[in-house]
Amino acid sequence: MEKEKAGFFSKLKSGLNKTRINLLDGLDSVFHGFSEIDDDFYEELEEVLVMADIGITTTGEIIEEIKTLVKVEHIKNPNDCRDYLIELLSKRLDIEEDQYRFEQEKSIIFVIGVNGVGKTTTIGKLAYNFKQDDKKVLIAAADTFRAAATEQLESWAERVGVSMVGSKEGTDPASVIYDALQSARAKDVDILLCDTAGRLHNKKNLMEELKKMNRIIDREFPGIHRENFLVLDASTGQNALNQAKEFKEACDITGIVLTKMDGTAKGGIAIAIWQELGIPVKYIGVGEGIEDLQKFDPKSFVSAIFDAE
Repeated sequence: MEKEKAGFFSKLKSGLNKTRINLLDGLDSVFHGFSEIDDDFYEELEEVLVMADIGITTTGEIIEEIKTLVKVEHIKNPNDCRDYLIELLSKRLDIEEDQYRFEQEKSIIFVIGVNGVGKTTTIGKLAYNFKQDDKKVLIAAADTFRAAATEQLESWAERVGVSMVGSKEGTDPASVIYDALQSARAKDVDILLCDTAGRLHNKKNLMEELKKMNRIIDREFPGIHRENFLVLDASTGQNALNQAKEFKEACDITGIVLTKMDGTAKGGIAIAIWQELGIPVKYIGVGEGIEDLQKFDPKSFVSAIFDAE
């Protein structure tokens, strides 16, 4: 188990390499470049955190907390603030105990996200993760408005070794959900993963579509646990945060999946989304491999960024 945990951390650390280099280079210049703690020190530290996409609001709060600590503890050396910064970031990412409740009971997970963020790949990798945990998984291809979406999901289903329910392009997504629910019940499925449309140009349409699907679930499978996962491309930085805000207005997002963390120097967006929107990050993608979608562990995440085990 320890070897597996070490391998997991190593992959996470490697996947967050660009973020770590970007943040550590900036922080080193602040903590070692100043001989005293003054307004210039705080201004430089604030700029580094904002550039890592940790978020303006969160950054401002962190700076104020560090200022308070410096006064109370009479800290003179800028480098003595480093460990406290790590502690502050970790505290802002605490996971509640029931965040992965869906793993313990029969659940349906709607996966939402605009085209290009890696939604289909995320569903395939989630299915793989759940199957590795001996869960019975079914995929519902309910994004019937996107060309080739069903074919892509079918390919993933075959690769992972799980069943899929789909229909032809243009079919009412709710009818796909209905068929999937019947199949899930017949096969005693643990987790039903549903690909859904991620069109944001009309929030009302998206809300109505999800409401219709949920009405069918209420009727056909009352009591089943539900989650709405929003998939975001971490490499888009603040744009990902803006997308999250838009989707939050359209539906109840219960968790974020951040993809392409290995391709960005702005992995701090995970902190910004959690802090500014109150939506927990549940999974992060740190590579292209099928095993590279990992559960989000705040302590490991911060440790990987700050090059510490």
